[in-house]
Amino acid sequence: MLYDKAGDKVKTYQYSTKNAEATMQFAEDLAGCVKAGTVITLEGDLGAGKTTFTKGFAKGLGIKRAVSSPTFTIIKEYQGRLPLYHMDAYRLEHSEEDMGFEEYFESAGISIIEWASFISDFLPEERLDINIQKITDTERVLQITAKGTWYEDLLKRLTGIKGD
Repeated sequence: MLYDKAGDKVKTYQYSTKNAEATMQFAEDLAGCVKAGTVITLEGDLGAGKTTFTKGFAKGLGIKRAVSSPTFTIIKEYQGRLPLYHMDAYRLEHSEEDMGFEEYFESAGISIIEWASFISDFLPEERLDINIQKITDTERVLQITAKGTWYEDLLKRLTGIKGD
């Protein structure tokens, strides 16, 4: 069991993928379980697969448009079963400017934030945090942490984890 900074238990799960297609399939499956207002953060080194994950997630929402990293625009919006707000906070590392993230987090869409640690002060307490670790050129380990009861239930549904 892992604990957050306040010492509260958090639910975590690790999922291994052998290739980009498996990472995308996991994300696509996750997209089938979400609701409006879901917030997902993505962390991982450059090239770990954050945008690959988001492409699979977008497919799961029925988005037909090509998904690419919003590094230079900060936020890209896509329309599917639910709106997808794909954010890249990499360029905001030392910024303290509130860019209106709350409006996205509390909207009728889904927010996926790459490099979310750079805007940690603006993130909602309840969310799904995913850290993607590159093992080999193709293999990844996704460490998924549910913060909040709804996200814990989401993780249980997605992974079949039994409550403790």
